[in-house]
Amino acid sequence: MTSREYDLIVIGAGPVGENVADRATQGGLSVVVVESELVGGECSYWACIPSKALLRPGAALRAARAVGGAAQAVTGEIDVAASLHRRDELVHHWDDTSQVDWLHGAGIDLVRGHGRLTGEREVTVTDADGVETALVARHAVTVSTGSAALLPDIPGLREVQPWTSREATGVQDVPASLVVLGGGVVGSEMATLFTSFGATVTVIARSGLLGGVEPFAGEAVARALTDAGAAVRTGVEVERAARDGDGDVVLSLSDGSEVRAAEVLVATGRVPRTADIGLESVGLEPGSWLDVDDTLRVRGVDWLYAVGDVNHRALLTHQGKYQARAAGDVIAARAQAAEIDDAPWGAHVATADHSAVPQVIFTDPEVASVGHTEKSARAAGLDVRVIDYDLSWLAGSSELADDYQGRARAIVDEKRRVLVGATFVGQDVGEMLHAATIAIVGEVSIERLWHAVPSYPTINEVWLRWLEEFGR
Repeated sequence: MTSREYDLIVIGAGPVGENVADRATQGGLSVVVVESELVGGECSYWACIPSKALLRPGAALRAARAVGGAAQAVTGEIDVAASLHRRDELVHHWDDTSQVDWLHGAGIDLVRGHGRLTGEREVTVTDADGVETALVARHAVTVSTGSAALLPDIPGLREVQPWTSREATGVQDVPASLVVLGGGVVGSEMATLFTSFGATVTVIARSGLLGGVEPFAGEAVARALTDAGAAVRTGVEVERAARDGDGDVVLSLSDGSEVRAAEVLVATGRVPRTADIGLESVGLEPGSWLDVDDTLRVRGVDWLYAVGDVNHRALLTHQGKYQARAAGDVIAARAQAAEIDDAPWGAHVATADHSAVPQVIFTDPEVASVGHTEKSARAAGLDVRVIDYDLSWLAGSSELADDYQGRARAIVDEKRRVLVGATFVGQDVGEMLHAATIAIVGEVSIERLWHAVPSYPTINEVWLRWLEEFGR
């Protein structure tokens, strides 16, 4: 067995691990990244990039059809083959050469294989041929192994070989019909995608769609899916799964009915990829989420960090990269005995994880949210005022689409007179979200927001309407 020594070892070369490594390298540390699959990780090849690439043709076609003059020019449906080809281009045909070149150019070493903790600051990597390499960290080890799809304990489900998000985003042949189990972000986006591709889609979501955001958002997406020809089944659960003689999946539901489809996609949650990374060697439970402080250090192990999905703080790529910047910087600072800025909103902490997490859901309509919902704000004990506005009333909305439909909600902390939450539902609202994120993180007062004048005619005029409703 060969052995190498570095200042920092990063297990997992997704965008989160890459960012930890990059920041630590820029801070003067020697860094090695361990990766068992593709450098670039889940987001680059099986999640964010391919899913949004596949969703975009449907969104563009709907946008064109919503504008008189453009609608008359639209003479066909989505070209599925061309859409899949565009996806292939954006994921570089699942070739990570460019990502590896970036690592090398940044001065970061790469060891391919499965990495496991085997002792204090020690990681043993086993490559595809069974050759082991021992890596020793002078200062820290970071776990950035991400998460995987949760497979619910339903009799027969594993045997029917269900799709997860990986199979859905990597699809080569679109099935004639698809059942989606789960109404969260992945389930809702994939239902939107495959409906736009012409598949007959059924969504089974016991508690409705998009339960983590404002209720009106999930209701709007459910209506749009239904209008597009999908079926949305709520209030029922899957009790059994099997394939029939024709190869179709048959799902038996709790109300006594059955649903049949060519394939079934499971989108019922995520589990951490920590089952086989040697957590037991440092006194932690294999398969568990890793509990960290705001500097992303694992509680109870002063040299171990967990960044991204694996710490269960905010399972979003952009939030994981935000954590990674803080973690890489603080690891370098601690290694060099430099001053640590770990006060709230400091350089070495991920404070935004608690109350300012932005997210765009690329369904039809789009859903964009940041900070609190009404429910979470009241649960946190905040004295809030809720302001709703119909986006169709704005001139900018009328310019964007002939029959624009949408809604925006502001959550205002009455005591501090600052925005603490915002949700937008409608076409292209994702591009409106960052203004709300800045207002929340910066704790911009209502009084000062009156001087932030929205351009006319744009949908951002909703900010003025919110202020008029709130009053001075």
